[in-house]
Amino acid sequence: MATITRMERGHLSVIRTGPDGLPYHNLQRRENGRNVTEYIPREEVPVVQEHIAAYERFKQLVDEHLNEVSEKSRQARKDGVKKKRRTPGATPSPRKKRSKS
Repeated sequence: MATITRMERGHLSVIRTGPDGLPYHNLQRRENGRNVTEYIPREEVPVVQEHIAAYERFKQLVDEHLNEVSEKSRQARKDGVKKKRRTPGATPSPRKKRSKS
């Protein structure tokens, strides 16, 4: 994760094809609960694609780390709890009945 220094959230979309046959791109992302769209010039598209791929890789690494830590925590919790064992032949004592007086 520390090696990823540049990343960007969002989805790169082709909005239309220009008269020269080349595509125009928008970057869509969520900011503060709102959808934000930003035009991306053609020369910046490869860089934005790399940044988006880096963000996806970052999310994958976070998920892997979360799974490992969760598993270790779960195992430590289970190891720390000792199961109650009954001695063989022992039965729980019956409850005493209350008198009606």
